[in-house]
Amino acid sequence: MVVEVQKNNPDNRRIAEIVDVLNKGGIIIYPTDTVYSFGCSLVHKRAIERLAKLKGIKLNKANFSLICYDLSTLSEHTKYIDRPTYKILNKNLPGPFTFILNASSKIPKLFDSNKKTVGIRIPDSDIAREIVKEMGNPLVTTSLHDDDEILEYSTDPYEIIERWENQVDLIVDGGYGKNEPSTVVDCSEGEPEIIRQGIGELLY
Repeated sequence: MVVEVQKNNPDNRRIAEIVDVLNKGGIIIYPTDTVYSFGCSLVHKRAIERLAKLKGIKLNKANFSLICYDLSTLSEHTKYIDRPTYKILNKNLPGPFTFILNASSKIPKLFDSNKKTVGIRIPDSDIAREIVKEMGNPLVTTSLHDDDEILEYSTDPYEIIERWENQVDLIVDGGYGKNEPSTVVDCSEGEPEIIRQGIGELLY
């Protein structure tokens, strides 16, 4: 199934349609403020397992991130965030960043691992954030591209539909995506460290 959604003014009925698929344990492909990504609901363990299979990796080896609506929801998924780290998050989010933070005790159970950290994204994308807001819990997400290679199919909705329509439950066509990944910033040790420079320029 393909649903077209306006990038800057998402229709509430379309968002509800997408969330309905996610609430039933479906996997979607949707646009962010960087490349298109896979996503599923955080509360559906089987969907998370399916997502790992789709990416061809074991769940306990997966580096999936969480898409959150805003900073107020982070405390459910991360440990205490100190003031300097919070200031950096506040300056840069919503935006094209993945911040690696110390994970709450929930996270290892979800990913069948002893993960101590979790990647958090609050993209500058009305579509992604409205999906999360309507759903009431984060999206488990991973970029459509393979490793750090950005291919045409991760930016062009027509290519995405052709390649993935039969492997996921719904594709959100929000127009062309960007062809650079998010900037990954590790804040788990206190001082922020840029692990991967992507489209986002970090403000301190």
